[in-house]
Amino acid sequence: MTRRLLLPTLALSALLAQPVRAQVDEATRPEPKKPFAAFSASAQGLRDSVISRARSAIGTRYVLGGNTPGRGIDCSGLVKFVMSALHLDLPRTADTQARVGEPVAKDIAALQPGDILTFGSAKRTSHVGIYVGDGRFVHASTTRKRVIESRLDNRGSSLIKRWSGVRRLMPKVVDSLLAERDSTP
Repeated sequence: MTRRLLLPTLALSALLAQPVRAQVDEATRPEPKKPFAAFSASAQGLRDSVISRARSAIGTRYVLGGNTPGRGIDCSGLVKFVMSALHLDLPRTADTQARVGEPVAKDIAALQPGDILTFGSAKRTSHVGIYVGDGRFVHASTTRKRVIESRLDNRGSSLIKRWSGVRRLMPKVVDSLLAERDSTP
């Protein structure tokens, strides 16, 4: 008689356990992959590369017209050197670099690492630097005679008082990477 009771009890236990198991599977099932997660990681990787390359030039001596860290570099040479890592061929001077890319609001909260900061007057850009995040940028300083990292919120700086704009090059790089990916069979 105990065997007769045992079999139905086991069968009932198995039936009752199935819905619980299904609920557990639903709860532990991984979220579906987000299609742009890898893309956004790639964009962040590009920004990290720009920051790393810009910071690698810190300490390089300032040379007017210089465009390689080994021989010395000026502000536009620094930007051109850093962006060459992304295969971007930028114009040589600060004034012409200030017209490349997309304009961005002159607001620290809107900045993204890799943005080009421009300094000068409304008529002419005389200096450029690369935003690296946390309110800081890397640039070739004529007064310190080397590449340095500075705070953008230093209101006492005569350079910061001449901050005139921001240009974003990264969307162009991302677009070119997408085009390259889409054309690959």
